[in-house]
Amino acid sequence: MAAETMRAANGELPFIKPEDMEFFGKLVDEADEDEDSSSSSSKPKKTKEEERNLQIMKLLLLIKNGQPKERKQALRTLTDRASEFGPAPLFNQVLPLLMSPSLEDQERHLLVKVIDRILFKLQDRVRPFVHKILMVIVPMLIDEDYYARVEGREIIANLAKAAGLATMIQTMTDDLSNPDEYVRNVTARAFAVVASALGVPSLLPFLNAVCSSKKSWEARHTGIKIVQQIAILMGSAILPHLADLVDMIEHGLEDRQPKVSTITAMALSALAESSQPYGIECFAGVLKPLFDGVRVLNNKRLAAYIKAVGFIIPLMDHDPHNQFNSGACTRLIMPILIREFSSPDDDMKRIVLRVLEQCVTTEGVEPQYVREEVVPEFFKRFWVRRMALDKRNSETLVSTTVSLSGKVGATECITQLVTRLMDESEPFRKMTVQAIDRTLEKTGGSELDNRLVERLIDGMLYAFQEVGSEQDVAILNGFGTIVNALGLRISNFLAKICGTIKWRLHNKSAAIRMQAADLASRIALVVMQCGEEDLLNHLGVILFEYLGEEYPDVLGSILGALRSIVDVVGMEDITPPIRDLLPRLTPILQNRHEKVQENCIDLIGRIADRAPRQVSAREWMRICFELLELLKAPRKSIRRATVSTFGFIAKAIGPQDVLHTLLNNLKVQDRQNRVCTTIAIAIVAETCSPFTVLPALMNEYRVPDLNVQNGVLKALSFLFEYIGPMGTLGLGLVVWLGGGWKSGWWVIQTHFPVH
Repeated sequence: MAAETMRAANGELPFIKPEDMEFFGKLVDEADEDEDSSSSSSKPKKTKEEERNLQIMKLLLLIKNGQPKERKQALRTLTDRASEFGPAPLFNQVLPLLMSPSLEDQERHLLVKVIDRILFKLQDRVRPFVHKILMVIVPMLIDEDYYARVEGREIIANLAKAAGLATMIQTMTDDLSNPDEYVRNVTARAFAVVASALGVPSLLPFLNAVCSSKKSWEARHTGIKIVQQIAILMGSAILPHLADLVDMIEHGLEDRQPKVSTITAMALSALAESSQPYGIECFAGVLKPLFDGVRVLNNKRLAAYIKAVGFIIPLMDHDPHNQFNSGACTRLIMPILIREFSSPDDDMKRIVLRVLEQCVTTEGVEPQYVREEVVPEFFKRFWVRRMALDKRNSETLVSTTVSLSGKVGATECITQLVTRLMDESEPFRKMTVQAIDRTLEKTGGSELDNRLVERLIDGMLYAFQEVGSEQDVAILNGFGTIVNALGLRISNFLAKICGTIKWRLHNKSAAIRMQAADLASRIALVVMQCGEEDLLNHLGVILFEYLGEEYPDVLGSILGALRSIVDVVGMEDITPPIRDLLPRLTPILQNRHEKVQENCIDLIGRIADRAPRQVSAREWMRICFELLELLKAPRKSIRRATVSTFGFIAKAIGPQDVLHTLLNNLKVQDRQNRVCTTIAIAIVAETCSPFTVLPALMNEYRVPDLNVQNGVLKALSFLFEYIGPMGTLGLGLVVWLGGGWKSGWWVIQTHFPVH
């Protein structure tokens, strides 16, 4: 361990972690032998195979633990020499390393990239190692990490293209009837990736044989699951093969093995979901078995059959003369759905909710039927506290509620929801607010009566006041949506809402003060529409007094609220006046919190754009010097806002002083700072006309500093990009550019190409 630490310090080898010694220990032994042999005359000779293995091992170590430059070079070397090394030595070292339990996500990503490059180079020479590669890669298809699943699919797709369909089928056929369900599951996913890579038609004969297998039910189960995974993976691309795939698996609905009939119904639902809104004619043969099944089955089989019916119904037409029209089928399935509302199983609840959402959105379903038969039982069974404790359940329930409101109207659903706003459970209140938020966003608030509006505002104020100290935007977003949806009808409640905001701005908790400021920014526009300008000015004075806030998150929200109020009230009528507000904002620019910087620069930029004459030129120049530091900000939106503000300030006080400040900033060493400075110069030219900027740039190019000259050229490049056709006026100045005709010609070619 001491030796490898020393070598890491000396730069001979990257640092080797203790858990990696079983893979790279020979490199340490080799280095020790080299040190010993340097003191003695004899050195043992190695065979070509040993030297090759050591070379591969060292390259893999550099890829796994090396610096970015070393890693890039090692990956290129390993790729270029893959044919020379051969598949056996490469895979014998890479695959065990990939199976290491101590492997980190970044290291796994790099090794997967190695395998990808090797497959591309070796092509059909990888066939003897297909089984070993699949053993390592296939578990990635069910990994929790999305990117790991994508990488696994990419490797299997490239492996199928390199090895061919016959080799892939021969390698994985034995796993189709494996007693272990895990093996069958990952095998089905792997076959789906192969079908996606090589084309579904090439795999159809094999799939047909597997789905009709008489040898074992496990093989039939896996074959049908392959069809399901193909539908999930390929989406609407299965449409050309939909009839073949449905015909291939429809017999599974009548299979004696319950697991086979269950997976068949799940596969049919996946096919219907992927082919929506087309393909109903392909499902004609499975409608009767599915409807017969939902009447007599129970538990998981019933859930699968309900899901299949639920995704096929939206494909149907609305012709009342057709036996299987969407309205008739919905009436057939709805009593079973209502019966299953009371099911204790979470999976069944989610399936019932999704199917209900599908059914109520079809045109053949009458609103009166849904209002009388579905809505009362739906809110009684589903809108309970338990549903709010699981994120998947709550999201599905909210989505279904919004679909119901689209069918029966917002009044019906919000009447049921408004009483739940005052529930003791905070997750339940949050879920209720989300449902009301999305309902009003979809349908608007015009149909709500005055009594319901009053109850809704009271409930929202209670929910807002009961929000804990933790940050939660759901209540804020919901409150903002409700206020904007109600519009002028909210005027009678503005005093109560603003009183709550002012009271919570004085709270000891920083999170509560931040929520109050955020709510003020969301309702400012509606308050102004209601003619309550005095109320907004009063809020503005209170927020102005809180600009000394010590918590940066709260200060950022206060600045955001001030920006919203300034926007709607106007620069001339705002209280406090701009001449008092801007000097308080200038010191805040030194705050390094991203939220504070972004909101502060945005507010200053709006003032510079709309009310530049209310502030002295000296104050604007002071702000310019503060803004230079923000060109180094890590967040792009802050740098973009800073650059735009330079343009507004230049328009306000003239370009000369601003341009002088920016040109001096081209001498700094930080490249990102210089690039942002050149963009700011281009925006100044666009704002104040190019002839005010070009002479200064020409003069600055004479400075014998490479950074300055490059910056001038970049500024010219961005300048011509911004000003467009006006750039033809500056061609004569750019061509020779102080003797550097090649640089000037590059700028001309870039933005004025010869056709």
